[in-house]
Amino acid sequence: MVSHTALPAGQFLLRLHAPACAATAAPGSFAHLQCDPLLPMRRPLSIMRADPDEGWVDFLYKVVGTGTELLARRKRGDFVNLLGPIGQPFCPHSWCSRPLLLGGGVGIPPIIFLAEHMRADACCQPLVLMGSEIPFPFRAQPSRILVSGVPEDTIAAMPLLEEWGIPSRLTSLQGYPGCFEGYITDLARIWLDNLLPDQRNEVEIFACGPHPMLAAVAALASDYNVPCQISLEEFMACGVGGCAGCTVLIATDAGPAMKRVCVDGPVFDARAVFPAVS
Repeated sequence: MVSHTALPAGQFLLRLHAPACAATAAPGSFAHLQCDPLLPMRRPLSIMRADPDEGWVDFLYKVVGTGTELLARRKRGDFVNLLGPIGQPFCPHSWCSRPLLLGGGVGIPPIIFLAEHMRADACCQPLVLMGSEIPFPFRAQPSRILVSGVPEDTIAAMPLLEEWGIPSRLTSLQGYPGCFEGYITDLARIWLDNLLPDQRNEVEIFACGPHPMLAAVAALASDYNVPCQISLEEFMACGVGGCAGCTVLIATDAGPAMKRVCVDGPVFDARAVFPAVS
């Protein structure tokens, strides 16, 4: 364990030295961590960042139960057993020059990882929207990056993304300063409404967050006829496809099928997960 930082509202930023994982991690993949040597069941955590040169992997998580509570007690220098990376990552299409990245709550980490990968493409202009009903795991700052189509008083941004030159905006119903007062999909609709038709044809949506948010994002994508990839969050036992405890119903060309979120996902086409809104 390289570092372990406590953040507001029971959130933690964990950095592990895991060169093999860092070498092949991709946005949307996750790792299965042993939270405590005496706890046999692992916990899946989305990868937020990875540096293959230095060999570290970052995880942002929130304490929600016994496993993450035990993990939160671990200290720098501790050994943490890890399996990863696991799962199918986000796969942006080559024509997508205006990706819209949506992260809600604990769904923020893979969106940050995806944004970091996209910054290397000079032809790609991502916009990151993040929503939370608890304090964000970073100190928001007024953005210096203009985003056309976003309300002028919505200026709160993530400092790390600002540093990378990637525009971001924050949403919440808690009245946090500078944040858009509403759901993340409400702000996304405002932005999409202000795009010209040709610009909207360059948009692809990528989202991770709680199930109700993902359902709303799927409906949003359907309304604007925009491709959308979503990363699902499910309880997992083995995390490697053996137990089939994380299966979800997915629409396929051959008909409905049960797919494992751990290895068949966690990233799926939104239309396959929510066919009723298509």
